[in-house]
Amino acid sequence: MKTIVVNNKRSIGPGQPCFIVAEIGINHNGSLETALQLIDEAAKTGCDAVKFQKRTPEICTPRDQWEIMRDTPWGRMSYIEYRHKVEFGQKEYEAIDKFCKQKGILWFASCWDEPSVDFIQQFNPALYKAASASLTDIPLLLKTKATGRPLIISTGMSTLEEIANAVEEIGTDNLLIAHATSAYPCNLNELNLKVIQQLQKLYPDTPIGYSGHETGLAPTLAAVALGACFVERHFTLDRAMWGSDQAASVEPTGMTKLVRDVRNVEAALGDGIKKIYESEMGQRQKLRKVKEVNIVNP
Repeated sequence: MKTIVVNNKRSIGPGQPCFIVAEIGINHNGSLETALQLIDEAAKTGCDAVKFQKRTPEICTPRDQWEIMRDTPWGRMSYIEYRHKVEFGQKEYEAIDKFCKQKGILWFASCWDEPSVDFIQQFNPALYKAASASLTDIPLLLKTKATGRPLIISTGMSTLEEIANAVEEIGTDNLLIAHATSAYPCNLNELNLKVIQQLQKLYPDTPIGYSGHETGLAPTLAAVALGACFVERHFTLDRAMWGSDQAASVEPTGMTKLVRDVRNVEAALGDGIKKIYESEMGQRQKLRKVKEVNIVNP
């Protein structure tokens, strides 16, 4: 399996610590202050990176939904107005970029349209991610791949044929694949974590990871035990906050436990080579009875 270099100090792949991403997405609800607080909390937990979502509302929002009215934290407004409310621009991303550098944490984004790729590229992100919804948008995948940055493609709500077509179109160079189920939150019996192993067999030279939308931490740890080279969980300050992704998100205390437990799982997995450890020798000498066996030749 290839190792993908995401910056000069961090790689993703075999023999590397699991790359842990706190997906902020739009859980900031359009507030730069909240976004910076989320970055600070993610850095404290030991996450490797935070991820945002970048859209051009007029491109990503179907025209027939623009004028649909909805209740929001800012009052009742049209859906297109809401999409603009939660979208960060130049000023906010400049502040995000500066703050992440101060905190020593990487950041990147899922770009939902081609102009958003051009926008994010000015910040030289460590990598990109294509959301599950974008897996069949081949022009967008090719545009993102053309930046030369590593690209994670997420595979929720997708068939194996759709995944294979995307991989064939964009190639496996600098590619990472994330198993996911696109339900928020996702029922445990629909996580289907064994697909991680299936993807490992189908794409043996490509780092396979996991993007989780479940409640709780155990499935993400199981994904690491199954060999996920990277994991991503939605991240929030408070799961009771307004927003569609909050219920499937992890709060700072939970993320701290997740990072700790991922590292513990990695340590416990070992290298797979059976051996007798020095710590066992005392017990071996004390408890094991060794009998001399006389072998009589026939």
